[in-house]
Amino acid sequence: GYKDLIDTLIANHPNWTFTLFYTRLDWEEVIQNEGHSDTRTNPLNLIPDSSKYPEDWRCEVCQDKRYDNGTWLCASSKAIRHQMDPRNILNEDNIFQFAELKYTEGAQTVEGIKSLTEGSFLEGDEIAEALLQAGKNANLDAYFVTSRLIQEQGRRGTALSRGYEYNGTIVYNPFNVNATGNSSEEILQNAAQYAYNQGWDSLEKALIGGIDFVKNGYINVGQNTLYLQKFDVVAQGTSLYKHQYMQNLLAPQSEASNMKSIYEASNTVDASLNFIVPLYENMPEEVSE
Repeated sequence: GYKDLIDTLIANHPNWTFTLFYTRLDWEEVIQNEGHSDTRTNPLNLIPDSSKYPEDWRCEVCQDKRYDNGTWLCASSKAIRHQMDPRNILNEDNIFQFAELKYTEGAQTVEGIKSLTEGSFLEGDEIAEALLQAGKNANLDAYFVTSRLIQEQGRRGTALSRGYEYNGTIVYNPFNVNATGNSSEEILQNAAQYAYNQGWDSLEKALIGGIDFVKNGYINVGQNTLYLQKFDVVAQGTSLYKHQYMQNLLAPQSEASNMKSIYEASNTVDASLNFIVPLYENMPEEVSE
């Protein structure tokens, strides 16, 4: 079912190109590894504790057990299948989960960044210009950098983007690097300690350091799409599945929506963009519901 979906997208966006990434992984084996495991303290995939999502999206084993800051639940295999099945993503609404996250001259603009950051903690011409330049310097899609910051901090920002005192120093960590734990306080302390150790005592240093972290830790090892940063199906030695940027199962979908909005607002959605689509072995004929 890939070809028809890709052909439809190309018909609407002739400048787009698609790269097929053959993972050499069995589909059911991937789902099993991404799902519940008795050997893990924390699940790989979480969904919000919300009536917005069906009951069968809650993990069959963990049920109502809460994780992270107490507002997240372990995702079920059905939820993971739905979010990972490329055929649910090869459409206008979700395709930017597969966008190759590289800087493209003329495709990302200051105006586009400002369209997303208006009314947020990143609002302003100076910050928009800095984000564009940072993307260019790192050869990263500046719209991705912007949407990742909004995804991690929300539009109003948090203590980690406004400045948090740790060991007598005000530190910043807007990318939420090492923001892990089983309570809000533990998450904040772990992220602040990381920022302190990195010397991120200004928002500018934290932005530069965070971009380097994403670039060196993910982009440079082949996790160069939102999808691949969430779902580690890129072979790195013998490691698979564990090297993910976030636990939020829905994060790629949310970030992709933000990126699409910026491209549309800047009238560059039809730029020469490339999309990397994973292929799995033994996928079912029916699209995952």
